[in-house]
Formats: sequence, structure tokens, C-alpha cells
Amino acid sequence: MNRQAQAAVMFLVGAALLHAGGTNLYLRYVKAGLQPLVLAAGAVLIVSALATAWYEWKRARARKETAPPAQPTAQPEADAHSEAHVHREPRISWLLVLPLLALILVAPPALGSYSALRTGTALQQPYGYLKLPKSDPIPLNLVDYAGRAVYDHGRSLAGRQVRIAGFVAVDSAGTPYLVRMALNCCAADAQPVKVGLTGKIPPVLQPDAWLQVTGTYTTKRTHDPVNNGPIPFLQVTEAKPIPTPADPYDETWNN
Repeated sequence: MNRQAQAAVMFLVGAALLHAGGTNLYLRYVKAGLQPLVLAAGAVLIVSALATAWYEWKRARARKETAPPAQPTAQPEADAHSEAHVHREPRISWLLVLPLLALILVAPPALGSYSALRTGTALQQPYGYLKLPKSDPIPLNLVDYAGRAVYDHGRSLAGRQVRIAGFVAVDSAGTPYLVRMALNCCAADAQPVKVGLTGKIPPVLQPDAWLQVTGTYTTKRTHDPVNNGPIPFLQVTEAKPIPTPADPYDETWNN
């Protein structure tokens, strides 16, 4: 590509980053704390693209002003033969712009049950546990409940009602799970944390649908068939569908 084409593509990339960073679209790719960097990167690319275009325009103008007047040539056939062998950039390279347009116009879905069932649980032992409120049901993050249920053996949850949310995944045996995809940096490293559901489970469960579940701790536990990691269960007393949250990923495990 020539410099003008490079500037145009750079401008589109910067515009795509600003569009993603100015809306919730960036949350489909990176964690919420990286929004300032996404916006800054977009601004730098746009400024660089404008500077490149201005520099190329200025250089072309200077070349035109200093160019000597054209002289008649006595070799028209040679010039025509030379022009016929000028190598131009392949136009197919402009197809590289299509992913940028897709990024601007189409919001990709967040990772869901398909990825969750093919990836082992990423539950990690927390460094500690915050004190729980006294009123029930306790609103808990799914990762927090799973950590307390497995590594604290449910001591802080005994006799309490908790409320967690996540999307539904159903394995080949028909066991339903509530899942949140936890990430360190971006969607490329997202890994699931799973909580099995037992008790008053809705008769019809749609994979990837989001549920808010109220229930109590149970000692029931299983192991993830992918990596043999621990998966705790929740004794469900109530479940209701909820809209997909603006940020579908969980970041609490690395905060």
C-alpha cells in the first residue's frame, strides 16, 4: 500500500478503537479497566493517520512545484512499454479493511456455553474472604460463591441464602451449570468458573440464557471432566431469567 492508503487504514483502525472504547463494545474484548488505554490508542492512531496524510499532501505539493516542465519525447513507444510494466498494488489487499468495518458495524457475542463446556474450570483459591452482610439472601459473585463453597468448605455460607447470577450451560449428561467467564486481561484468556445447579431447577433451560438464582450451600460437588477441577453445587430455591449484563465477563478473581 502507498502512504495515503496506509493513513486511511490507520484512521479506520483508530476510529474502530474509539467507537469500541466509547461504548460497551470494548467489554467484549478486554477488561473494563483497559478502557482508557483503548481510547488513547484510538486517538494516537487517528492523529498519526492525519499527520501522515498531511505530510504526504505537503510532499506531493512540493514535488509538483519543483518539478521541471515536461519535455517532448522522441520515444513514445518506449514510454508506453515502460508504463505497461508499472507494478500496482493488488486491489485485493483492500479486503483487509473488511474486519475493521465488521468491528464497527457488528458487535460480536461474548463467550458462552460452547466455550465453557470445552474448557476446564478456572476456580482458584482466594487469598481471603470478605465479611458477608447479615441480611438474606446474600448477593454474591458466582466466583466468590464457588471459592467459599470449595476452599472454605461452605463455613461462611452455612444456614444462609445466597443469590448469584450467570449464564446457563448444560453438559452432555444433562447436568445444568451456572457459569461466568473470568478473565485476566482480554477475552482471549477467558476461562469459565462453574457452579452446578440442583433443587428447584426450571424445567426448561436455554443454553447461554442468563439466570439469577437464589439458593443455599450444599456439600454436593463434582469434578470438571476437562481438567478435573472442583465444581461446587447450589441448592436452588428460586431462579428467574435476567438480561445479559453490560459486562458479561468476571474480573473479581484478579482484583
